[in-house]
Amino acid sequence: MAETAGSSSKTFAEKQADRMARLKQLHNQRNEARASNHQEVVAEHERKKLPANWEARQRQAEWLMGDLKARTEAEEKGLDYNRVKMLNVSAAEADRIDKLKAKKRNADPGFSDYEAQTARQYNRLVKAMPPRDLAKYEEQKEKYGNAFYGGPNVILQGLHKDTPAAIDNMVKDLEGQIAKRKKFSRRRTHNDDADIDYINEKNARFNKKLERFYGEHTAEIKQNLERGTAI
Repeated sequence: MAETAGSSSKTFAEKQADRMARLKQLHNQRNEARASNHQEVVAEHERKKLPANWEARQRQAEWLMGDLKARTEAEEKGLDYNRVKMLNVSAAEADRIDKLKAKKRNADPGFSDYEAQTARQYNRLVKAMPPRDLAKYEEQKEKYGNAFYGGPNVILQGLHKDTPAAIDNMVKDLEGQIAKRKKFSRRRTHNDDADIDYINEKNARFNKKLERFYGEHTAEIKQNLERGTAI
């Protein structure tokens, strides 16, 4: 009741002053919001001028600075930084890092020349070989003597006999290579004896597409047109 009486007892000038104060406060808030929006627009415009990988480069730079700082602190304390860093890495993260390193080491550069292709196939076949039996290796080395390493004047034919398991592995590998070759799609050569029903390469591809989808439904109509018996 006292507050109601106090508010009702205000003069018109005091009420007008309160309204003007609130209006000025709203005006200031609007100006602050406008300035903030303008700053965001300018910042967004500046970000668009930066390279596409700017954020990634910035994160990388921050990580390098942090890594250098941590390495310096570890060296000042006389600690091995690599060991300290690995103590803070989980097993899953360490496994992921090892896989990334292995992928970089064994990156597939693609076909460059036939010599490199042969070397890649040789390395692939060597990796696929089972672990060597060292006991059998020493036994063969003692059995064949100097012929074990071969040489220009050494006849190796007849000294070694392949086991049935080794022959089966070779056959299995050859069958796998044959099956892999069948999956390759080779480009079809041009058939000079085929009927020419196109005016250019684009039209030829379009006709092949029509034949693939509607050939079985329009075969009779096409034959009638070719014979001249179509109605």
